[in-house]
Amino acid sequence: MRDFRISFLVSAICLIAAGVWGYQTEVGLATALWLTIVLAVLEVSLSFDNAVVNAGVLKDMNAYWRRLFLTAGILIAVFGMRLVFPIVIVSVATGLGVWPVVDMALNDPDEYSAVLGNAYPAIAAFGGMFLLLVFLNFLFNDKRQLHWLGSSERWLASLGRIDSVAVLVSLVTLFGTRWFLPDVVEDDVLVAGLAGVILYIGVDALGSLFGEPGDAVANGVKRSGLAAFMYLEVLDASFSFDGVIGAFAITRDVVIIMLGLAIGAMFVRSMTVYLVNKGTLDEYVFLEHGAHYAIGMLAVIMIAGTVVHVPEVVTGLLGIGFIGASVWSSVRYNKRQKALDSRP
Repeated sequence: MRDFRISFLVSAICLIAAGVWGYQTEVGLATALWLTIVLAVLEVSLSFDNAVVNAGVLKDMNAYWRRLFLTAGILIAVFGMRLVFPIVIVSVATGLGVWPVVDMALNDPDEYSAVLGNAYPAIAAFGGMFLLLVFLNFLFNDKRQLHWLGSSERWLASLGRIDSVAVLVSLVTLFGTRWFLPDVVEDDVLVAGLAGVILYIGVDALGSLFGEPGDAVANGVKRSGLAAFMYLEVLDASFSFDGVIGAFAITRDVVIIMLGLAIGAMFVRSMTVYLVNKGTLDEYVFLEHGAHYAIGMLAVIMIAGTVVHVPEVVTGLLGIGFIGASVWSSVRYNKRQKALDSRP
């Protein structure tokens, strides 16, 4: 439990803060505590696959960048993405300053939620395209030796010999959304989606510059601590979008939302460290596969979310389903290998 000590400490502080806030407002102490716990569970369920992918990157980072990811990275994840980023989005969307938006969030949460919801198609396009490229570059990695889904996955991996096939598929997907989008958000979604693609390519290029050439992100070649750190923070940001937007379906109180998602974000970080320290990815060989397929489904859901709302419970259940199936497949694979090794 050593890897989770800080998470439990932060959870206690956040729950005390939530209780005090609820006691002093119309939310009420018991309701505030309950909503904070529900939001924390929501965040963890939506982001467990994020922890698995994070662990795959973190295990190749040196001690300095690991510490930075677990210290400054936590501040960025908790306060930057769960509190500051939504306020910035609403500020840009409304043309208001930051402090008027903060006042809106505290005193008129319904309006704040509505503005943030209206900005969701562009937010989803940005995060969805980044996550789609994470998935596609894993899927089209022709250097990967172990394939979870057999011959079909091997065939898809062989397409990785085609230069920029992942970027091509992602751009076709993005431009395909224009057939379904309302005119009022069409340009915003296109620009935001292209920004997500450009950011992924930029992080990948940075990794190649300081590491090995070619598909730095896809192959885990992130020997530059800076490139790995940036990749992990953008990945976490992409995952956080759904949690932040979905939280407003549970409560409109932005203080409770921030505290609940902060607890969830801390436990995701702790799970990442636990997976690295225990060597879980080496023991459960298909776990990383399952996490990437879950990321692929989340990307599809976020892109679909530019047109139609998909309940967060669907996203969470799909992620848990892929992770559970990959663990089961890993156990079966290990048993088969052990049986083969024991033969004379």
